[in-house]
Amino acid sequence: MLDLLIRGGWIMLPLLILSLLAVAIIAERLYSLRTARILPPNLVAALEADLERGDLGQARERAESDPSPLAAVLASGLRNSGLRREVIKESIEETGRHVVADLSRYLTLLGTIAAISPLLGLLGTVIGMINVFSVITSQGVGDPSVLAGGISQALLTTAFGMTIAIPALAMHRYFNAKLDRLVVDMEQHALRMAEILQGDRP
Repeated sequence: MLDLLIRGGWIMLPLLILSLLAVAIIAERLYSLRTARILPPNLVAALEADLERGDLGQARERAESDPSPLAAVLASGLRNSGLRREVIKESIEETGRHVVADLSRYLTLLGTIAAISPLLGLLGTVIGMINVFSVITSQGVGDPSVLAGGISQALLTTAFGMTIAIPALAMHRYFNAKLDRLVVDMEQHALRMAEILQGDRP
């Protein structure tokens, strides 16, 4: 592996850094975007049970003490429970925007890595071919081993760039799709909570 990196030339260094960064982001997002962490399975049922008993204070305390993003959104609605429906919905939406921004952290960077990795690989290809033609210009085509170095550099950087870009792009799309599903679920729970607080649902 080290030999391949050396033969690929200096362009392999930024590609290696991007690959490590992509792996770190993917691992962190896999941990952070777990459904059970974002939408605790028993939270909504517990809050509704508190509200059925008329214990708004307990419901508010339960939501504020829970570290999940869903709890932050629901706590915002519970804190404004005595106000008009429009105020409750506005506070929930405002908190929801902050929560979504936090959940989408690093995804733009991952998408950028997926986009620029093949371009860096292509740059390595161009540099390798320039070296090949420089050798041809100065020494001719009599020694194939001299030409092989530049061609090898061109192929290695392209392959390495695509090896980084393909999984990074796939995971970027996966995380965005999962985030969309989580946001829809949070919106449904928040809407139901707002309706319960307004007495529109039993």
